[in-house]
Amino acid sequence: MSALTLPITDGLTIAKRNALKIKRSPDLLGAAIMFPIVFVLLFAYVFGSVIEIPGMSYKEFLLPGIFVQAVIIGAQTTGYTLTLDLQKGIYDRFRSLPMARSAVLIGQTVSDLLMNVSSLVVMALMGLVVGWRVHSSPLEVVLGFGLLLLFAYAFSWVTAAVALALRTPENFNNVATMVSFPLMFISNAYLDSAKLPTPLRVIAEWNPVSTFTQAARELFGNTSTAMKTSDAWPIQHAIPVSLLWIAIILIVFIPLATRLYKKTVSN
Repeated sequence: MSALTLPITDGLTIAKRNALKIKRSPDLLGAAIMFPIVFVLLFAYVFGSVIEIPGMSYKEFLLPGIFVQAVIIGAQTTGYTLTLDLQKGIYDRFRSLPMARSAVLIGQTVSDLLMNVSSLVVMALMGLVVGWRVHSSPLEVVLGFGLLLLFAYAFSWVTAAVALALRTPENFNNVATMVSFPLMFISNAYLDSAKLPTPLRVIAEWNPVSTFTQAARELFGNTSTAMKTSDAWPIQHAIPVSLLWIAIILIVFIPLATRLYKKTVSN
């Protein structure tokens, strides 16, 4: 077997192993799904009654942001699972097997991508129940969910690198919470970023969460001509900038996570 196909083949084997682990530990999938559902209900029925979006329903404005949030939360499963396996010494067993070292990370990120598919399906169904609707072509809808899944896969490599640097579930959860909550709340995911104070508005406009949320809104048709779009470059070109973010993340974090993994298992 060639050096190119070996990591892929071994990675798919690890992905199957991780998928079975999720099946036996449904709390991992439940957390990734239930947390965004709570946010849908909270924002749609509590804050949605006092937040007005010109020319459209707040629920249609909200759901693309919830999708991005669900992706971020789901991708964190990669880091959390890696730290758990580190504590249990599972990677020491993998090191003794004739397998590509990169297969562990490939398998982990692929299995978590499958979990994100489940999460987005549940989110979309929940959104339809509370009143979310799409106003674009079927192709654009498919592209919207495809973009979200690409972001999910890329962000999984970020959490993998962070987890391998921190090495313990407690440290990873603390850092992930401290980083993810500001990313989500200082953005346009839940409200019009133009209404934020100037320093926070600038941060929100250049926040990648805002870019992906805007791209999802455009692809799902959840935009309004009555609502002024930010003049910031990432928001004005949300779809190509989102693809650029994905490329940058993969180029930077795949080698970084792989190097950290090799360093971790060799100690």
